[in-house]
Amino acid sequence: MADAAQRLAALAEEVLGAPLPIRIRAWDHSETGPPHTPVLVVRRRRALRRLLWKPGELGLARAWVAGDLDVEGDLYDALDRLAGLLWERGEASASRRSKAVAALKALRDPALRSAVRTLAGLAGPGLPPAPPREEARRAPRGPLHTLRRDKEAISHHYDVGNDFYELVLGPSMVYSCAYWEGTEADGATLEDAQRAKLDLVCRKLALRPGQRLLDVGCGWGSMVLHAAREYGVRAVGITLSQEQAAYARKRVADAGLTDRVEIRVQDYREIADGPYDAISSIGMAEHVGSARYAEYAADLYALLKPGGRLLNHQIARRPEPDEEAYHVDEFIDRYVFPDGELAPVGRTVTQLEEAGFEVRDVEAIREHYALTLRRWVANLEAHWKQAVRLTSPGRARVWRLYMAASALSFERNRIGVNQVLAVRTPEGGASGMPLRARDWRG
Repeated sequence: MADAAQRLAALAEEVLGAPLPIRIRAWDHSETGPPHTPVLVVRRRRALRRLLWKPGELGLARAWVAGDLDVEGDLYDALDRLAGLLWERGEASASRRSKAVAALKALRDPALRSAVRTLAGLAGPGLPPAPPREEARRAPRGPLHTLRRDKEAISHHYDVGNDFYELVLGPSMVYSCAYWEGTEADGATLEDAQRAKLDLVCRKLALRPGQRLLDVGCGWGSMVLHAAREYGVRAVGITLSQEQAAYARKRVADAGLTDRVEIRVQDYREIADGPYDAISSIGMAEHVGSARYAEYAADLYALLKPGGRLLNHQIARRPEPDEEAYHVDEFIDRYVFPDGELAPVGRTVTQLEEAGFEVRDVEAIREHYALTLRRWVANLEAHWKQAVRLTSPGRARVWRLYMAASALSFERNRIGVNQVLAVRTPEGGASGMPLRARDWRG
């Protein structure tokens, strides 16, 4: 079968309705497609069996993670060229009922049945390959966003080794969008931009010496360390990751701040030692879920003293025509953030206000996240062999694809990220906010 690439290209064009915009190379070394473009490499016929048994994104994801599929050349360019054919064809907005109807119609389509037979012939005989071990287990675990299930989901994403995260994130150990005050051409490092983001949050919260700060989803402790060291607060950081907590506690001890910073393995629903003067939640609310978001907002409101400020830093998606049809794509759910959910920023603002907050400022910084992700991808690629040793080839491949695709999504306005500043305004209406917008000192 010395023409596998040509047959695959013809099959893809028949199914997708357009020729593949990149070259394709098959396991038999045959190659076809437009010149001077990235190359989609089908290393093993097993990749096709994965697609037969799990058509669509999950089959592609499993083939990528297992190394059955690869890309030679610029990964960003390849993803950008393929996005219109594979990920922007309207499937995400379709309801389950409409998808089921479409699937039944497809089964009666002679052309599609012929394409499946062709794919089966190219794939060769064999049972469905087992999913890569990096895939999150999907055994029934009860309702979404219980204390136990959330802890399992957080562990899947964060407990993959602090050494691995050091390679990707760099010395700042901040796993959220940095804040680029100039441009990359100005020579700002990732560490500079992360420090600027932490300081921006502190200034928006108007932190002062002696205040109590709660950092929800504290990661490796960077926010509480910065706030305690630079602003003199007493800080509590909470995380559900044992590995993060151990790392953060060591950083706190090394900095000589154990008298002012406490790191807990604790869920936000279990905190009972309020009130706090300020709360930061940076890149954590994506794990809360729509069913629990009202509870999350109400809990944080209750933990703040009157006049206290909340800074909620959260990734947002574009609104769907049918919000009931929204679901997280399968690659993200199975390999990156199990049970994670994104909401439009308008919905987030509404739910914070419904909990009693007065929302005072919303700053959209999606371009900053694209720059941040490209730096993380560059870090991973520069330390690829070490990253593979620290985790696994599959885990490193998950992170490379997830971060590169996310960078493009931020650049193309498919998703965004926003800092929402809200106040638990007292009944008398004195918010403590400055009259001039963006003068955070108060």
